[in-house]
Amino acid sequence: MRAPSSIFLSVCLFTAETTAALYLSSTYKSAGDQVWQTLTLLFSLVPSMLVQLALIFFYRDLGRDRPFILLLHMLQFGPIVRCLEAFWTYGSAGRVEDPYVSITRKKQMPRRGEPEEVERQVGRAEGKLVTHRAAFARTAVMQAFLGSAPQLTLQLYICVLQRGVSVGRGTLMAISLLSVVYGAVRCNILAIKIKYDDYHVSMSPPAYLCIFLWRSCEIASRVAVLVLFSSVLKIWVLPVVALNFLAFFFQPWILFWRSRSPFPRNIEKTLTRVELGDPDLINKSHNWYRMAAYYMLRLAENASLLLVCYVYRSDFYQLASASAPLLVLELLGLYAACVFFMLLFYRFCHPCRRLFASGAGRSFRDCCSLVRLPRARAGRRPSRGGGAAGPGRLPPSRRSGLESGLESGLESGLESGEPA
Repeated sequence: MRAPSSIFLSVCLFTAETTAALYLSSTYKSAGDQVWQTLTLLFSLVPSMLVQLALIFFYRDLGRDRPFILLLHMLQFGPIVRCLEAFWTYGSAGRVEDPYVSITRKKQMPRRGEPEEVERQVGRAEGKLVTHRAAFARTAVMQAFLGSAPQLTLQLYICVLQRGVSVGRGTLMAISLLSVVYGAVRCNILAIKIKYDDYHVSMSPPAYLCIFLWRSCEIASRVAVLVLFSSVLKIWVLPVVALNFLAFFFQPWILFWRSRSPFPRNIEKTLTRVELGDPDLINKSHNWYRMAAYYMLRLAENASLLLVCYVYRSDFYQLASASAPLLVLELLGLYAACVFFMLLFYRFCHPCRRLFASGAGRSFRDCCSLVRLPRARAGRRPSRGGGAAGPGRLPPSRRSGLESGLESGLESGLESGEPA
């Protein structure tokens, strides 16, 4: 049984970020910056309350007679109490004989041949720890994208306006960045476990390192680009953020509509009883084409925003115009490093890479071959004699076999493991 270290890390980041935000808001109050104080408290307390409500929902405390636990959640001490409960469960496991409460069947990753299904008994204590880990993994994602990401963007924007970084602001920015990256890592791991629910997924330390570097470079470059753009063209950042939000909000619904799949039969039940592994809810294929399109569009968007920042730069950037091109290249290089670590993860460190029908490189080569093939056919004249093959040209039967092979290889490759 593994120790609940991920729960401890989540609680440490949550507590440290809230404490740093409260301290920084007090410094803003002393300096007379009422706007920055209000926004700092808003991006700290509102996500904290949402995390408390999510924990109450996950543990189903509303239907139990536990008023003291509900009071602690109202006082924002819920994650700390849940963490102590998890360590108490871990410490008391094994002292008393614990009959198993369920049997899980998971497939082991195939090294050679077919995967083997292994049965495993899950005791009551281990079942409780699984519940604790699942709840904290989801609240870490909520805290990262609802609280830490806006907080990091706000404090970096204040640094650009005031042209300096104080100790309190730098500490809060560092903790917020770690919280966002940790939430993105947990989101990746959750997506992998949901997609490959039938398999026993075990993440190696190099896999954690690759995901951490991948998400760190992506989030740091994205936040820096948005802050620079908002510091130059303040009001125009709202349409950019709104467009991104609407695109990510409607994308899964558009994909669901295009798939023509029916709604799950248990959609009318409570959300806690909907199975995440339901094939009607989760598409367990890995679309390399969609991933490539996403990162190319994101790179083009970042480059466009940086170009606009360079063209319409203010007096402060005019003074630093000598280093402005270098800053643009550094941010684009940081995003390129993000793509590199992502490819490194999917090529060498993904725990389910043996289940991929084909690799990303092969899929992209097949895509390019299919694009070039119609052009080659259009430029050739039909040979005399119907089925006769001219010099350097395949017979019709072999040519159709090649085209069908490329098309089937592309379809199998494009439908094989998301970016966040």
